[in-house]
Amino acid sequence: MTHTPSAVELAELSSGLHRLARNLWWTWTQDAQDLFQELSPRSWQNLYHNAVAVLREVSESELRAYLMEPSTRRRVKAVLEQFDAYLKESNTWAETNAPSLSEGPVAYFSAEFGFHETLPVAAGGLGILAGDHAKAASDLGIGFIGVSLFYREGYFQQAIDQNNWQTEYYAWLDPKNLPIEPVLTSSGEPLKCSVRLGMSTVFFQAWRVNVGRCPVYFLDPHLPENEEHYQRLATRVYGGDATTRIMQEILLGVGGVRLLRALGLQPSVFHMNEGHAAFLILELIRERLAAGESFEAAAAAARSECVFTTHTPVEAGHDRFSGDLISYVAHKFQDQLGLSHEQLMGLGRVNPTDPNEPFCMTVLALKGSRAANGVSELHGQVSREMWQPLFPGRKVEDVPIGSITNGVHLPGWMKGTARRFWYGKYSEWAQDNVAAAAAAPHVRSADFWERLVNSQEFWTRMADPAVVSDEEIWSLRYKLRRQLVEFARRRLLIQGRRISQRDFIEFDQLLNVDALTIGFARRFATYKRAPLVFEHFENIVRLTRDAARPVQFIFAGKAHPRDDAGKRYIQKIIHLSQHSDLKGRLVFIENYDIHIARQMTSGCDIWLNNPRRPLEASGTSGMKTTTGGCLNLSILDGWWREGWNGVNGFAIGEDSHPAEVAEQDRIDTENLYRALTEQVVPCFFNRDAAGIPRQWIKRIRSALSTLAPQFTTWRMVQEYVGKYYLTGKGP
Repeated sequence: MTHTPSAVELAELSSGLHRLARNLWWTWTQDAQDLFQELSPRSWQNLYHNAVAVLREVSESELRAYLMEPSTRRRVKAVLEQFDAYLKESNTWAETNAPSLSEGPVAYFSAEFGFHETLPVAAGGLGILAGDHAKAASDLGIGFIGVSLFYREGYFQQAIDQNNWQTEYYAWLDPKNLPIEPVLTSSGEPLKCSVRLGMSTVFFQAWRVNVGRCPVYFLDPHLPENEEHYQRLATRVYGGDATTRIMQEILLGVGGVRLLRALGLQPSVFHMNEGHAAFLILELIRERLAAGESFEAAAAAARSECVFTTHTPVEAGHDRFSGDLISYVAHKFQDQLGLSHEQLMGLGRVNPTDPNEPFCMTVLALKGSRAANGVSELHGQVSREMWQPLFPGRKVEDVPIGSITNGVHLPGWMKGTARRFWYGKYSEWAQDNVAAAAAAPHVRSADFWERLVNSQEFWTRMADPAVVSDEEIWSLRYKLRRQLVEFARRRLLIQGRRISQRDFIEFDQLLNVDALTIGFARRFATYKRAPLVFEHFENIVRLTRDAARPVQFIFAGKAHPRDDAGKRYIQKIIHLSQHSDLKGRLVFIENYDIHIARQMTSGCDIWLNNPRRPLEASGTSGMKTTTGGCLNLSILDGWWREGWNGVNGFAIGEDSHPAEVAEQDRIDTENLYRALTEQVVPCFFNRDAAGIPRQWIKRIRSALSTLAPQFTTWRMVQEYVGKYYLTGKGP
């Protein structure tokens, strides 16, 4: 007999879906995403896969009707049970390895967090890393609190004008349509704190983002009690001039500590993700001074609580502020610290007595932290060389800056097609190997998939031809490539590249699903050298026009609004895609975001990365490609220098580089073309009688077993816990 659901049951399920929509756990859980997509497929696509916005499009009457279908109701119940079990899980990694962090959590400060296309408030890799760090902390069960700013207009939206020049526009973010909730007092009013900026007291409220088990707080000064220019202080990511930047950083660092205190939270460690939050050190000192401690004792105590991660391998990338600006913005804070202007400036100078040296946020962070690290082995080395003058008398190798190589949150970056494929293959294996599967401790855990997909055991098994055949991997590659090609066609149509009926037909045939598809998508900073592959232009054209071995390129990315050189790179690539012999074989997808990144890292065959070494501190985009079977072709910089083993992808050049920039560019151009023509293309098109590229798939298997389980935030966050988070740890 069919069960007729009661009004109470329907209300509970409806409430559960609304609660689920406001926790980003659904962004890395396929069954949950499927539920929201089914509610309104068009809204799901048009509203950036935003579960909260989709539910606002669906009336309660429609939602109840949706839940009346028995199989749907069962699936909703199963997802909500899985969600609640995840939140309540006690058998976590942290419970065994870092139980003290439950009482004294990690407070992770970052100027940006990139979680999902739903919340477009991240500018680039720094924010994506922060978002993945929070997701992994949740999966591991670590006591973790994120702190950032709520950018009401987020990062800019990109459009290309008729001259192929990047233009920027901004969209106001409405909190009611986002997976965030206001932080309230016990009386139900917004919790408000304040900081002093110049001559003004600036108030702010906070929004909470639920990231699985972990909260991340976004500080927001958009309040009527503030002067208008302070209301708009955090409107845009890294927006405005130096005055805006330093005020944002005081709001983040000082305001973030004050919010945590107002919430009654006492972190055991404050982790600064880059120097933007370093003013928190001064706030920790101020607190102890107010409690009666000496400055020396307060500074030492603050230092014992702080750790710092630097991401920037070039001097120009570190925030520096003039003495006049520091005096104007922070004079009240300076008085509270009991310091003279020169003493305060000295905290942010390599040479404290040099009156011409500006105040550097990275110097403050290094001086005020018990431990510091770069984000790859090579970057750690570069950072020790860069900051050796801050530690006079020490050899470069003794400078106290270690390294933890970045990772990515695998469950969050897997496209649904790949996620279902690997989960299905594991299920098939488990059915045939019941005893071995049951013996795995993670099988009994509520966070089963998160533990499984990050394990070496899983990827070693999935790389085994006896478990997953070459034919199955090649079929997966074709599915993902087809999806990317069709996605690109849709986006290019929206971009308005084709306007006549004839062009629509051409558009529908744009790109070739059989072609070796090479992707490049990231920030268009000039050191990343986006157009490098086209330096051998005529030869590249011949490659793309080879009917027997076709090659095609898909590019995406944004240049900083003030980076005209980066914009010229975009302009050049789009021009080539429209007005050269590469037309139809090279495309540029506008408005790069997390969704485009997920499509491209899954669908491409080759992920191209050719930064000017050693300026890629780590890079993480290439780490996201592995589970889709995409291989890296990269300079041996950042993470790839550690990841490449000779057979799990392709290297451009050697583990070294000339000191002279022009010579490095020349050599890298030659090495890139040589690797592409002598290794990549022949390997991809070397097919057997069944049409399978066996040697190519062998490289995919090597990448699965060596890269997928290693370059993850699951591993990375565990390293932070062991090396830096637990009391007393650090170099």
